[in-house]
Amino acid sequence: MTGKIAEEQRPRLLLVDDDETLLRLMSIRLKNDGFDVSSVTSATQALRLLYNNDIDVVLSDLRMPGMDGLSFFDEILHKHANLPVILMTAHGNIKDAISATQRGVYSFLTKPVDHVELRRTLLKAISISSRQHLGEWCEDIITRSPEMIRLLKQAEQVADKNVSVLISGASGTGKELLAKAIHKASNRKDKPFVAVNCGALPENLLESELFGHVKGAYTGAHQNTVGLFREAEGGTLFLDEIGDMPLSLQVKLLRALQERTVRPVGATQSVDIDVRIISATHKDLQSAMHMAEFREDLFYRLNVVNLEIPSLKDRFEDIPILAEHLLRQSAQKHGISVVKFADDAINMMSKYEWPGNVRQLVNVVERCVALTNSQIIASSLVEQALSQENQYWPTLTEARDTYEYEYLCRLLRLTEGNVTRASDLAGRNRTDMHKLMKKHGLVAADFRSV
Repeated sequence: MTGKIAEEQRPRLLLVDDDETLLRLMSIRLKNDGFDVSSVTSATQALRLLYNNDIDVVLSDLRMPGMDGLSFFDEILHKHANLPVILMTAHGNIKDAISATQRGVYSFLTKPVDHVELRRTLLKAISISSRQHLGEWCEDIITRSPEMIRLLKQAEQVADKNVSVLISGASGTGKELLAKAIHKASNRKDKPFVAVNCGALPENLLESELFGHVKGAYTGAHQNTVGLFREAEGGTLFLDEIGDMPLSLQVKLLRALQERTVRPVGATQSVDIDVRIISATHKDLQSAMHMAEFREDLFYRLNVVNLEIPSLKDRFEDIPILAEHLLRQSAQKHGISVVKFADDAINMMSKYEWPGNVRQLVNVVERCVALTNSQIIASSLVEQALSQENQYWPTLTEARDTYEYEYLCRLLRLTEGNVTRASDLAGRNRTDMHKLMKKHGLVAADFRSV
């Protein structure tokens, strides 16, 4: 990369090195490249400067008298969780680099630093630091992942536009958290945010929950209820696990969105509504449409803007800062004196696959905090928590899909791949059976005797 950065876009860089000659030379060169450089000779001075100034990126020596670079990073992590830190050392080795990056350090450079590589690394880190300037609306989403930051910028872009948003991603990635953040960034933020899990209620109860009902509409309807659409009037209605909504109810939801009205169960008149819809799913709705399990017209009504949250394993740089953030939250909530995870414990968590995503990480941290007897959580405790988490408790939808798959496999083995017999035993027609088999990728021929 060549050329200077525009004056109005000058990134604010904090340079920390106990070698005053090197500090002066690097400051001059980086200022000539267009960075707004503040330089100090110790981590203690740097922390004071960070307290009073907005900084986009920190570039620090690793080996310094007093507080070294990794201890300095730990302090930054506690007070400026999303600030990217780049460490330099003349004593670089693989062990130092792995330790630093797994703890959440953005990058690790060996002296003498190649200036082209340094500038490229700084500019990439600054794109992450822009997370700091997104505002309070997304302060509950802890991240330094470039992919997540791009997602948040997209979310901010559409927040004030009165369009429907579909959030997709695996279970446990934080879809409701993102929906709340979008609501908080929108011009509806002073109105209600109302959430409902479309897969958690039977069809008749879900209809009443969404649209309300009048007294006497059905057995047990002892009084009028307004329903969630009208509770969210002027604000946002979050439809979680929209892919689990029954087809018959999808028709009524589509009508409500098209006409901007709802009719309570048992009522004779409709009521006008002003609600912004954000929906979410872990399912592939395109496949569900092909299998006639989700209405195409409703899909396009909901999917005006699609935001896909990456799995935790795909934003591995977030694992250390999320773990530390959750530890502080849990310790404060339970009044436990615990301050950090041991380095090897962080390394262990950084290498784990996290099939249950952020939800699973929350459980592991909570378990570790509850069971620790010291201020620093050891890797053995994390290992114990992770081994228990291998018995990952699925969501209701995941459990239902797993059971359905296993049931179909047993049925097809029993009937040796005869779909007609399998349909009869299951109490379903052949068309339904073929749809279910397609959903789970099952082929009848695979179950037939050779």
